[in-house]
Amino acid sequence: MPDNQEIILARDEDSTLQHPLFKLNHWQWWSLVTINILFLLAGQAAAVLLGRFYYDQGGNSKWMATLVQTAGFPILSIPYFFIPSSKDPSTASTFRSLAIVAVIYFALGVVIAGDNMLYSVGLLYLSASTYSLICATQLAFNAVFSFFINSQKFTALIFNSVIVLSLSASLIAVNDDSDKPSGVSKLEYILGFLATIGASALYSLLLSLMQLSFQKVLKKETFSVVLEMQIYTSLVATCVSVIGLLASGECNTLRGEMDSFGKGRVGYVLTLVWTAVAWQVCSVGVVGLIFMVSSLFSNVISTLSLAVTPIASVIVFHDKMNGIKIIALLLAFWGFSTYIYQNYLDDVKAKKRQAELNQASNISNC
Repeated sequence: MPDNQEIILARDEDSTLQHPLFKLNHWQWWSLVTINILFLLAGQAAAVLLGRFYYDQGGNSKWMATLVQTAGFPILSIPYFFIPSSKDPSTASTFRSLAIVAVIYFALGVVIAGDNMLYSVGLLYLSASTYSLICATQLAFNAVFSFFINSQKFTALIFNSVIVLSLSASLIAVNDDSDKPSGVSKLEYILGFLATIGASALYSLLLSLMQLSFQKVLKKETFSVVLEMQIYTSLVATCVSVIGLLASGECNTLRGEMDSFGKGRVGYVLTLVWTAVAWQVCSVGVVGLIFMVSSLFSNVISTLSLAVTPIASVIVFHDKMNGIKIIALLLAFWGFSTYIYQNYLDDVKAKKRQAELNQASNISNC
């Protein structure tokens, strides 16, 4: 899972309602939101399928699969340099505050690299459809960690979502008729399942820690600051992945891996390049939805992509879709639906609250 999906932050209700993009007219706003949704859905689905394709065609380097998840981060510098950063002279950065931010970015980057490695192990031993269904549990983990770390409320609908998504993953775990990739043993399949579950939990913990960082340290959430966090944490994660690639000795096998790749040397390079690009396309969609709508909405759409990817993998890789996996898919959509409905209720409540405040303000001015 890319760090590009990492910055899913809980936005304060009032600041969301005062978002500058609300100045766009209805159709302009929805057009931009739709484009970002397509970027996220297409980017994440393509990245997962290309990652599975890399392994199917003879790729075997887990550190290389980890590296490509963040190595395309320079693409994000293009929008970053065109977005003016808001400088507040009254809150000038001190050396101490910069050092604290640097430590946070470094720590998050290291965690992201470890999380991406767990996802790479999971995708190595699982089919794309099974992997994506298990990854959908990140929404349930996110709700739990947000409750304990970020003091977000745990409603009946959120509780239902957690239970249903957990059941979905449990069905995959006990599925004896699983479509394991060729050459994968039962033990390796279990390892892949546990690695993916662990990665989903770690990813959700990462999101809550990032939200805490924005609330307690950065204390602002502009588009430029969100991009900064992605770029710098991706830089650290990429460096850690390169060190891991060198230290593990996998770098010595890359030439042989390229020569034996099913689609040839050019196909090998293009697979890695387009995987890196796909993760960054996904990243643009994630950041865009965070900036235009809310971080929760971005997280929900990301989870929807994980629920849609199994369908794409059936078409592309002809993965088996037995009865248990179909039920697991339906449960994933159910969990997603209850979560987004809770988001809708919160949005209605926030708008009602803002309308009441505006009405009270108008009355007082009169």
